[in-house]
Amino acid sequence: MPDNPPAGHLDDDDYPAYTMGRAADLLGTTPAFLRAVGEAGLITPLRSEGGHRRYSRRQLRIAARARELVGQGTPVEAACRIIDLEDRLGEALRHNEALRRDEEPRGRPDGPGTGDDR
Repeated sequence: MPDNPPAGHLDDDDYPAYTMGRAADLLGTTPAFLRAVGEAGLITPLRSEGGHRRYSRRQLRIAARARELVGQGTPVEAACRIIDLEDRLGEALRHNEALRRDEEPRGRPDGPGTGDDR
């Protein structure tokens, strides 16, 4: 797989376009750091036919967040857990907002909840 994805994958955040070395360079870190976040279960790189790790842009953003936390003194395993919890919280908030939108009264101009209840 080349480092530059074919034209059909240019906008695909999940396309595994980056080798481990290139990914480490882009993040300003080492391949060992990428292996560590992989071993912690934060990201799971795809493998090329030759067995080499390949990373997507989405995975690089996640690894960059881990790098930021580690740079602030957080151990790798704790940084990975923090990111996982941040992602779960974000998803729960989005889900709750969708439920709120679904529960809003629809088209009842005379009914309760349509005016200012102050």
